[in-house]
Amino acid sequence: MTESPKTLYQIADIEIRKCIQDYLDLLKETNNLNNVNSIILVEQRKRTILLTGLGVYGQNLSANDAYEEWKRRQAIPFDLEEAITLSVYHNARQSGIDFLDYVEKETNNFTDFSPKFIQDNPYLLPILQHLSGIFSKSALKKKIGSVSDNLISKPASERLAELLKERVISTSVNKGEILKRLESTLEGIVRDLVGRVLLESIVDSALRNLDIPFEREKEYVSLAGVVYDFRADFVLPNSREPLAFIEVRKSSSRHASLYAKDKMFSAINWKGKNPKLLAVLIVDGEWTKETLRVMANVFDYVVPIERVQDIAETLKEYLAGDKLKLKWLVEFRITSVLSSREEKKDEK
Repeated sequence: MTESPKTLYQIADIEIRKCIQDYLDLLKETNNLNNVNSIILVEQRKRTILLTGLGVYGQNLSANDAYEEWKRRQAIPFDLEEAITLSVYHNARQSGIDFLDYVEKETNNFTDFSPKFIQDNPYLLPILQHLSGIFSKSALKKKIGSVSDNLISKPASERLAELLKERVISTSVNKGEILKRLESTLEGIVRDLVGRVLLESIVDSALRNLDIPFEREKEYVSLAGVVYDFRADFVLPNSREPLAFIEVRKSSSRHASLYAKDKMFSAINWKGKNPKLLAVLIVDGEWTKETLRVMANVFDYVVPIERVQDIAETLKEYLAGDKLKLKWLVEFRITSVLSSREEKKDEK
């Protein structure tokens, strides 16, 4: 059975996960990017990740030249999102070009959009959408109904074929313009993957590499707290007998204070209920110095994403019984006024 062609989202998802794994390998091989050498940079993707993170773009440098660039830029903060997504964008754009060329060929130079072709090739929907001059999924839905790049029904394919027939003038199709419009779709895909996959996947991989048991947010019901029960990004080893939790958050300086309050309450709520619970916050982005300092008064560990390997080792040691890793004991309970009065009467 022939495998169905992958959608743009699936292509980007596969690439971002490859980049994440290479990034983790790079961290391990270079002691968190502190000890780089040209031998490590022989691999193209690792070289690209390192250079892009340091702000070097579009240069096809050798391993030796890349090593020299690293030495020149060691004081520059490493931009993780840029480092990981450059290759994702490149692959997705190339796939967009291939998709458009295929549509051109199969529709006889954009002149014959048959419903069957559309229904049999739903992965081409982003190209067909932009060919029709419709720039958003919501606008497309109003025209032809609910569709996706995984499934287009027969009625929807017929409506889309009619729409393309009305709107596409084959002699006026500018492929460069279509690909330019496609950029908004690619940006949405990458933005979603960064939010959904990037940071948490890095933490996930680091824990798995050390065989540390854990549950992701979607894998358990809740983590018990003093005020209410809700879920952390990761709980270790499990939510029934939790010993540690990890929250992962990317921030900007504008939202740092708001995020800090939210995360600190989470930590107080959970640690107040579970005295042995180790609290870890892994951060990325533009956190202010003050918010990080304040959060370090509640969380046992506040570390940047670049130190994920180190914190994974710390967690492994804590789960193995190293109680010295626990810094903060939060004594937090909520008691009714009537209960307090009854306790005082009993004392008398």
